Formats: sequence, structure tokens, C-alpha cells
Amino acid sequence: MHSVNALSQSKIPWDSTYRPEVYNMLVERFQSFPPGKKDVVFLGNSITFWGDWKERLKSWHIKNQGIPGDITFGVLQRLKEAMSGKPSKIFILIGINDIAHHIPDSVILKNYERIIDGIHEGSPSTMIFFQTLLPTNASFHKLPGYYHREKDILKINAGLKKIAAKKDVTFINLYPHFADTSGNLIKDYTWDGVHLTQKGYAEWIKFLKDRHYLN
Repeated sequence: MHSVNALSQSKIPWDSTYRPEVYNMLVERFQSFPPGKKDVVFLGNSITFWGDWKERLKSWHIKNQGIPGDITFGVLQRLKEAMSGKPSKIFILIGINDIAHHIPDSVILKNYERIIDGIHEGSPSTMIFFQTLLPTNASFHKLPGYYHREKDILKINAGLKKIAAKKDVTFINLYPHFADTSGNLIKDYTWDGVHLTQKGYAEWIKFLKDRHYLN
């Protein structure tokens, strides 16, 4: 099923059914190793997937449910895998692929609300931590479809802050801590202008720990 971008002047179609090739395989993995009540789930796309959360946090209670290339519709489809065992916390970072696939900002924000509502309904004791989208850096010239979308990123982050307050979930503003003085993703934190280096992941973990989001 295809939907049409509400921005009539652009006439760009967008597809809510898009799923990356590894989607089904990884969902099967998540089903095979469901989270328990003491577990912390990291839910998102490739930026989450490539984070060595368990090793960095030195905890067996970490479940990495990142899927490279995933969009908010994909997260909604596999939400039951994230909350099946009623985990203690779920950290979510999703949306940059939606932007690259021309999914409207308003639709992305509505999906954020649906994700939160789904977790509240299916696992009401789980604490939800929604993290903002990160800046990008076009100087790497590797992922042109992801660059120069700061307007969308900032609009979504601002909308997420409002949703988090309304839905009583924790809003984590990563964006300013990963942006340089020009608003670009800090070069040392990325290798292609979108994905993170080991230094970028170390900064992310430090940020979460310093603010006691992770024990």
C-alpha cells in the first residue's frame, strides 16, 4: 500500500510498507531471545544496531533491537517483540530513514505517538526513553539522501519533545551534544555523516550515564 505525501507541491510518493532485507531475519532473532523484566531494550535502526551496548554497559540485561534501514512503520510492526517480556526500560531512536524515504514529518510524529501508546498498552510498567534524531554532516559525500535535512530533523525533535511531555515519557535531547558550532554532526563522531564512530558511541553512553538514564 502506497501513501502520497501530503505536501502536494512536491508530489513525492512514500511507502509505509518498506522493510529492509534483514528485517524478517532480525525480528525472528528478537522472538528467539525476548527481553525479560530486568532487561533494557535499545530499539531503532542501524545507528542503534551498530552500538555494542551490552559490551559497553557490561550487562547481560541489554537487548539490542536495532534493524539497519528500519523506519517508524517497521518499529510499529515489531513493537510486540520489544515489549513481550515487559522490560524495565526501552530506549528508542528512529526516524532518519523515514526522512530519507520522504515520509512527512507529521506522519513520523504520529508514529512516535503510536509507538508510545503501544508500549503503554502492552507493557505499562516499562519506562520509555525517546531520543532525538542526530544531526548529519554532508562533508562526507557518502549518503546524499540523508544530508541537508536539518529543517526536518529539528522539526521532528521539537515535536517529539511536545509528545513526550504530553505522553509522560522521558525525552532525551541528544542533538546538541552531537552537533558542532555549525549544526553538523561532529566529524570525530561519524564516518559517513550519519552513522557513528566508536568515539560517537562512547559519547552517547557517557551522556546517558551522566544523566542517570542508565544505572
